[in-house]
Amino acid sequence: MALHLYIDLLSQPSRAIYIFCRVNNIEAEIHHLDLMKREHQTPEYKAVNPMGQVPAIVDNGFKLFESHAILRYLATTKPGVSSNWYPSDPLRRARIDSVLDWHHGNLRRGAAGLFFNEVLAPYLGIPKDESKLAEFDKTLQASVDTIENVWLEEGGKFLCGESEITIADLILACEIIQLEVLKDKYASLVGPRDKLKKWMLDVEEAASPYFRDALSNLAAATAK
Repeated sequence: MALHLYIDLLSQPSRAIYIFCRVNNIEAEIHHLDLMKREHQTPEYKAVNPMGQVPAIVDNGFKLFESHAILRYLATTKPGVSSNWYPSDPLRRARIDSVLDWHHGNLRRGAAGLFFNEVLAPYLGIPKDESKLAEFDKTLQASVDTIENVWLEEGGKFLCGESEITIADLILACEIIQLEVLKDKYASLVGPRDKLKKWMLDVEEAASPYFRDALSNLAAATAK
């Protein structure tokens, strides 16, 4: 295979890249790294991504990391990818970029921080940071309110008023769906927000069946 994916499906950004490739029939050799065994910190992997994080790709020798950059690259270079994922129109593309730029400092900060403290820290034997849990929860609540009231505009099923799924929808929905393992928290986030709830269902349908399939490792690890 010319394209190589380096992922762990416990990682939200990894799931987004994996789902994108499966939905768009992009052939790739998948290298599963076990984050719990710190396989992302080996010298061999750091030759691919010196940051020691997943996901990363190597495409015909071209190395790329950071999930947003990977999604943009795949959406614009791989044949057969529908234009809805990352439209060529500069105005529509700029609005999608604005969501992606917002994501890391807001939704990801809250959701990933909460997930690590509530799920991964106990698994790894690390004490919860109670002082930060309230901060992560506050950031998460504010972020889903922003999705509900700002990014989900009237007139479109998806973010930024788009009628079809984009890379922004996929990566944000992957961030939220992992909180399903925290049943009460997920219910309190999605249940009262009608637009958010419908959007999550629309993203899952647009990326079916891979959106749900990619969660199997997460569910198994949480149960363990």
